[in-house]
Amino acid sequence: MLLKASSQSLTDQLAARFGERIRNRLLAPGARLPSVRQCAEQQGVSPSTVVAAYDQLLAQGLVEARKNRGFFVREAAPQEGAPGRPQRRASTRGPAPVDATSLIRGMFHRASNKPQPGMGVFPTEWLETTFLSTAVRKVTNTQALHAFSLQYGEPLGDAGLRRALSAKLAALDVPAPPEHIVTTVGATHALDIVSRTLLRPGDPVMVEEPGWAVEFARLSALGMHLLPVPRRADGPDLQLMAKYCEVHKPKLYVSVSVFHNPTSYCLSPGSAHRLLQLANQHDFHIVEDDTYSHIAPAHATRLSALDGLQRTIYVGGFAKILAPNWRIGYVAAPEALVEPLLDTKMLTTLTTPALLEKALAVCIEQGQLRRHCERIRTRLDLARSRSVKLALHAGCQFVAEPAGLFGWVDTGVDTDALSQRMLDEGYLLAPGALFHAQRKPSTLMRINFATTQDAAFWKKYGELVKKL
Repeated sequence: MLLKASSQSLTDQLAARFGERIRNRLLAPGARLPSVRQCAEQQGVSPSTVVAAYDQLLAQGLVEARKNRGFFVREAAPQEGAPGRPQRRASTRGPAPVDATSLIRGMFHRASNKPQPGMGVFPTEWLETTFLSTAVRKVTNTQALHAFSLQYGEPLGDAGLRRALSAKLAALDVPAPPEHIVTTVGATHALDIVSRTLLRPGDPVMVEEPGWAVEFARLSALGMHLLPVPRRADGPDLQLMAKYCEVHKPKLYVSVSVFHNPTSYCLSPGSAHRLLQLANQHDFHIVEDDTYSHIAPAHATRLSALDGLQRTIYVGGFAKILAPNWRIGYVAAPEALVEPLLDTKMLTTLTTPALLEKALAVCIEQGQLRRHCERIRTRLDLARSRSVKLALHAGCQFVAEPAGLFGWVDTGVDTDALSQRMLDEGYLLAPGALFHAQRKPSTLMRINFATTQDAAFWKKYGELVKKL
């Protein structure tokens, strides 16, 4: 709350609060600020105080006033002629959906020490293990450490890790020999390598909607033309995809088949079969992001298993389940694409750190990763059960069957406005607008089952929803 006894005026405190959130992207470009009346009621101040605070934000260039609509966060723009800041040609496709950075920055600028419902990761305490440090010690004897440090690693990635990954994928019926696997600096880097290899600026790319906000922002930053495909419980809207193929001839479709983010939908075998037929008919590749494979059933339908890595490119990583800061991911690809993908990897990172890749291989080969994942799944099942009960009691409705790490819920109110109110209480939400290629108002939000077991959060949520 604002402090009347502070040396700062209430106007300055309010302007500073909004200014900090805008600079840290906790309020994303395009987000609407509360109306003067709403903000005055929320903060317990007079409307004139809010007007003065908003005037400060206008003067700082952080917001813009739109006639009869209110105040909105401005898109950041480089200063004209600023040294070292090359001017970019204006885009003809509208602003990139950079809203994703609000969630990313939330990982580093936490709203508080409270559990964060909008985060896309497991709580740190869930990931704590003893075997990671043991594996690192095992692969860093004096001779090995000397060899790792004084030469670059293998361009494809550590051979031992690629063999372990090949065996891991075989258990999912994905046929990927070690020589068809390229390690990367996390799964996001793997997706970036694929995009930079197969696409050129302006190329049309089909993406799932709702979908992963970071992928929308990343592809837009590369200059791609996003073609949103509605994601349903059994799979994508294949009729719309067929129309896109006829009109735009897209080269790529980016998909999360298993525990889709944010809905946690899983692809059905029938939809997978028809999707692969469409890809063959219209000559496009499918990137299958299997980020949540560690908490998913092995028998879940995966396009790469049905297709045998012909049209499909499989992407995986370990940041979500094991060691976020190790930044180890990988891509398994058709034989003809391995060398082009490797060229792109070497142009961006040369090689990836062998030390941590070797340590990860030990964790996989000795079964420690598998047992760790089993413990996480058990804990997540219990957390999901509790979170669902709390969410339903608070008046939320699940628009997708609760599964995996995320719940996709309807709050009945504008979740952009709700997220701003909850920030005041120390909670970072993931409003539904973040999961669309072009931002639009939504009553939906994504919740993390691992971080929404706190009854205090749901109590505060219920209080604020009634005020909106």
